[in-house]
Amino acid sequence: MKPVVIYTTPICGFCHAAKRLLDGKGVAYEEIDVMRDSEKKQEMMQKAGRHTVPQIFIDGAHVGGCDDLYELERAGKLDPMLAA
Repeated sequence: MKPVVIYTTPICGFCHAAKRLLDGKGVAYEEIDVMRDSEKKQEMMQKAGRHTVPQIFIDGAHVGGCDDLYELERAGKLDPMLAA
């Protein structure tokens, strides 16, 4: 599987929903908590161009937030993106 990075905060329901989808697929991911790390939040905003969480990257490509991730799943595009 391609590497997945997800920027989150512990109090974000959308973050938990995105992680549930990835967990359900058995996807390993690197989780970066931006709540207490302003440098990581700046990094996320620079990479994603957004300030909301979650922000999800697959193989370095920004795929968006939780709604975007679920839309990829509904469209049958998520599994091919994750495949090595």
